[in-house]
Amino acid sequence: MTPTILIVPGLRDHVAGHWQTLLEASLPNAVSVPPLEVDKLSCAARVAALDQALAAIGGPVILVAHSAGVITTVQWARQHAGRIHGAVLATPPDLDTPAPEGYPTKDVLEMDGWLPVPRERLPFPSIVAASRNDPLGAFDRVSELASAWGSRLVDLGEVGHLNPASGFGEWPLAQSLIRELV
Repeated sequence: MTPTILIVPGLRDHVAGHWQTLLEASLPNAVSVPPLEVDKLSCAARVAALDQALAAIGGPVILVAHSAGVITTVQWARQHAGRIHGAVLATPPDLDTPAPEGYPTKDVLEMDGWLPVPRERLPFPSIVAASRNDPLGAFDRVSELASAWGSRLVDLGEVGHLNPASGFGEWPLAQSLIRELV
């Protein structure tokens, strides 16, 4: 059975022109965790939305998460494993380090349940794709997370936060990483 690709977006949810949005549109077996209408900064609400999206899918699933969606995924995995065939975890943020201006502070993230970031081995195969110049996650810190999660680390080079602001729309490597997990 072909796995369903479940897109797990970051805090900005669905952004036109984002590689996740384009990936979902290009794959017939892809769906996305719906955007939150309330409690948008709540980690628990995002974990519940991921769980609800998974409950609506029959069969195996590959998760494709970006940024805070990665943290949502690892928070979810602490309590579940289910039918997850694998996960592509792109440019996870380092929430232990203060973020640039315009992003939630560490205190706000802690209050909304994002911290501490789980450091347990994930119960499914995973690939962490990390940038060398991500303003939200230094490569060495993201590498430590990948190691703790038991993930294979892919060095993307200097791609910023792998989002439209960093010049990324389509990200063809995503499909290659998904195929690797299938």
